[in-house]
Amino acid sequence: MPGPVSYIPLVTTVVALVFSWKVFQRYTARRGTHLLWWAAGIMTFAVGTFTEGYVTLFGWNPGIFRAWYISGALLGGAPMAQGTVYLLLRRRTADILTMLVLPTIIVASVCVAASPLSLEMVEPHRLSGRVLTWQWVRLFSPFINTYAVIFLVGGALLSAYRFKKSPITFNRFVGNVLIAVGAILPAIGGTFTRFGYTEVLYVTELVGLVMIYMGYRYNVREKVLRGVTPLAKGVPA
Repeated sequence: MPGPVSYIPLVTTVVALVFSWKVFQRYTARRGTHLLWWAAGIMTFAVGTFTEGYVTLFGWNPGIFRAWYISGALLGGAPMAQGTVYLLLRRRTADILTMLVLPTIIVASVCVAASPLSLEMVEPHRLSGRVLTWQWVRLFSPFINTYAVIFLVGGALLSAYRFKKSPITFNRFVGNVLIAVGAILPAIGGTFTRFGYTEVLYVTELVGLVMIYMGYRYNVREKVLRGVTPLAKGVPA
């Protein structure tokens, strides 16, 4: 019988859906491209945690497996990272990076969908890329995930550094630190899964997402000091 930890991915999914909707609402009000990427990225995260929860509770399924690999193992934080790219870099530079990253993601996703599956490698209640017969497809993941770490975590740390010096923008300093730490936690949890501790990933995904949400709330909260409202950019605003 599944233990309480087995339900954590479904809790994370609910949190991610609410978070994604909140960011999308802000996008409809402000029309920032970075907000649309963030909303899409958080929704992708929700798909990934849902597939984890499904397999943990109900068992392995080929369609669920492919959805998990594309949304979780392959994409990871790439869409949110692209949102940070649009927030911090010039629009032309962000567009060029999109033209490089998006086709890579599409090609990799098609390859995952087309790859035969080695069913003898299936674990009934656990997801693993070893099931893919075309193991070379897994080479896409490190490239995309490294890109995500550089811009999502790096962008948050850069923003935190920029906002640290002024008490007016201290809330955004805190917010970006929370986002950076929250983005790293699932990667740490993923390392534990290689040693069979899948439950650690479930916990770090939930805690990481909550920290990112808290960081987002800190960033969008306007703080007024002596009648001055901060106008500088943060990740995300």
